[in-house]
Amino acid sequence: MSQFPIGSRATEAMRVAKKQAASAGLYGIMAQFGSADALLHAAETVRDAGYKKFDVYSPFPIHGMDDAMGLKRSLLGWIVLSGGITGLLTAIGLQWYAALFDYPLITAGKPVTGFAAFIPFVPVAFELMILFSAFAAVGGMLMLNGLPAWYHPTLKRDSFARASDDGFFLVIEADDNRFDVDVTKRLLEDHGGRGIELLED
Repeated sequence: MSQFPIGSRATEAMRVAKKQAASAGLYGIMAQFGSADALLHAAETVRDAGYKKFDVYSPFPIHGMDDAMGLKRSLLGWIVLSGGITGLLTAIGLQWYAALFDYPLITAGKPVTGFAAFIPFVPVAFELMILFSAFAAVGGMLMLNGLPAWYHPTLKRDSFARASDDGFFLVIEADDNRFDVDVTKRLLEDHGGRGIELLED
């Protein structure tokens, strides 16, 4: 029995092998667009074409871009909420332990016997809740954005310096399941992409 695929399986295997060989050593394809609206429409087109691994770069936030890229709601809110709850429980637990066990005080002839006298706990609980929320917000933002990033293939291109000035860029990654150098390049060209460049790893 032959060890090679037969018929349509052979065609598919050859197509996959050719695709992998063509994209070997590539990070992806970068295209520049003339305006924020053009970039927004290009992102919608790329999303509708079935691409999942792509990103856009612009000098300012573009309203509606999250929907255009098909992004889900950020997890950052849940991370901040978790930080706030952790800070609240930490403050209450610390004060409760100190008041009951570590350094009990009798105030106005009444010892602290539980959470009945919770009012003095409020300021510290509030401050730690805010502090932990702030740490969670910054740490979560860095984690979700993959920062700090000391290197990115786009930085090899001189044209990409305009991304912080007046340039609008879209990058499709080579490890996307639908990535094909020729097909992807043609898609970007057909929808207003110019200065298209291949990005190496």
